[in-house]
Amino acid sequence: MIRVTVARLGLDSASNSFVVVLHEVEGERFLPIWIGRAEAESIAAHLQGVKRERPMTHDLFRATLAALAVSLESVAITRVEASTFFALLHLRRGAERWAVDARPSDAIALAVRTDAPLFVAEELLLLPDAEADASEFLLDDTGPPAFGPESPPPTPAESLQQYLSSLRPEDFGKFRP
Repeated sequence: MIRVTVARLGLDSASNSFVVVLHEVEGERFLPIWIGRAEAESIAAHLQGVKRERPMTHDLFRATLAALAVSLESVAITRVEASTFFALLHLRRGAERWAVDARPSDAIALAVRTDAPLFVAEELLLLPDAEADASEFLLDDTGPPAFGPESPPPTPAESLQQYLSSLRPEDFGKFRP
């Protein structure tokens, strides 16, 4: 298993589906996973620090784990079968350990909320196309754009929409599970 981070999250305009791109910590390989809108919004909201009045599903699950003194030790994206990715939540309470089947999108949403490490089976990782620069798949570390008096900052909803629609389908190569 190879350690990865959430590198990008966006909208694949070709399929009108959301895509989360995982990038290996020590290398250039990546894994795009097409996910549902609710999970994309949940991941993006947390990564952007959006605070909500009431807990959303992934926040509720994190709070439930904490109340039961169970920790999420790691998340592993283990395989793909018939275009469906599979993941495991590795949970621990004291000496007890469990591996629980989960959708990768839910597992990733929980991992980012608990700072649990993410892992991907090595055979699932892809190399960027020779013509593509691996930096296209990484988050931009330059920070948010500058805003002036004539250009106010976008609302959280506008920021989220812009962030989610920033990717192009060609950014993900020719991978189709």
